Amino acid sequence: MLFERVESPGLSHFSYIVGDRREALVVDPRRDFWVYVDLAARTGHRITLVLETHRQEDFVLGSSELAHATGAAVWHADAELPYGYGESAADGRSWKVGKLSVTAIATPGHTPGSMSYVLRDPSGDPWVVFSGDTLFAGDVGRVDLPGIPRVREMASLLHESLFKRILPLGDGVIVCPTHGAGSVCGTAIADRAWTSIGLEKRLNPALRHRERAAFVDAMARAHERPPYFAKMEELNLAGAPPLPRTPPPLAPKEFEERSRESVVVDTRSELAFSSAHVPGSLSIRSASLSSYAGWFVGYDRPVLLVTEGDDPRESALALARMGYDRVDGYLGGGMLAWHTAGLPSESVRTEPVSAICRLLDEGAEVTLLDVRGLDEAESDGRVDRAMQIPLTQLLERVGEVPLERPIHVFCGSGVRSTTAASLLARRGVRNVSVVLGGLAGWKSATCPVSRG
Repeated sequence: MLFERVESPGLSHFSYIVGDRREALVVDPRRDFWVYVDLAARTGHRITLVLETHRQEDFVLGSSELAHATGAAVWHADAELPYGYGESAADGRSWKVGKLSVTAIATPGHTPGSMSYVLRDPSGDPWVVFSGDTLFAGDVGRVDLPGIPRVREMASLLHESLFKRILPLGDGVIVCPTHGAGSVCGTAIADRAWTSIGLEKRLNPALRHRERAAFVDAMARAHERPPYFAKMEELNLAGAPPLPRTPPPLAPKEFEERSRESVVVDTRSELAFSSAHVPGSLSIRSASLSSYAGWFVGYDRPVLLVTEGDDPRESALALARMGYDRVDGYLGGGMLAWHTAGLPSESVRTEPVSAICRLLDEGAEVTLLDVRGLDEAESDGRVDRAMQIPLTQLLERVGEVPLERPIHVFCGSGVRSTTAASLLARRGVRNVSVVLGGLAGWKSATCPVSRG
């Protein structure tokens, strides 16, 4: 028998492959689908079935390409949408995979047509529920994606799906959601590797609101929505095209010429970027591409990469999973080649957190810019006198930042601060420094950390 969870870091995306007696199914596959083909081949299985829990908003599904490669049938949820591939799964529809069976159950709420899939053992008892974005470890799906006017309606549907469809399956049933901790599809997903209905009934704060009215009041709210979601909706309805090729290395002169019509994304560490970078480039560490590229990189221009080593594949793949197919090249030889070609570079001033605390205690007139999220500030504390603008809101609120005095940007450690500094530099704001160490090292007498 085959049962594997495939994790996509950054996106916190979980997909699953289940096989028995040489047949296999895949739930919510990612775009680089060959991982499932390889798993099936190694274990002697053939993929015959692909199931989607809903039209995903935060990553590109690989269903159509996986079906093309294997001949598998694709069944999608959200039957009211105009899909360009596959067939619509209906509530109660069942399929066989060897001695196992899987049944679709309608669980609207996250989206109007969300489906969960119950995997049953050979005796017909429920064993696993693939819950999509309906139920997570420690959280439930957001209900604002169909639009703010419908949040209370969707929250009410989600309550019905959870308390009438999923929880009655039994405490011992394993819950396999499509996302883990860090996903934008939930607000407080727990870092619990595996979970069950019984654990969620005991530990999930959202499930404490058993009464529908209390549940709706607690869940019916809006969350931040990255701009790239619209592109994901488009690709996941049409079926994504094949993955683009690995971007080629570009000589510094060619890179410079192409950069005038492209977005340059520098995926190196914050210290490397701060030391020297291609003018006008955007700093997003490779590990953070899935979290922030969708906020700041559009689809209307090609992307060029500056990477830590000379291998762009990891960064290019992370972008491709979000639909960025126009990654046209990377800087061959890195910044060393750039400098030896005699090309100009820019830098970002960095300062240890102790130096900023000392400046404040000496009465210096400076602007403190905190780019952490609002929830993070509530839980970890705020710095007195600091202006708080979450990184994801910085571009739309840059006019609020006073530019007449030095700006010191901080976050939790310095990673997001460097992204913020690069965004400000692209807007012509130069009197910016990145505070290394962030809140963790903050020890200012005049600007203490306030908690609670």
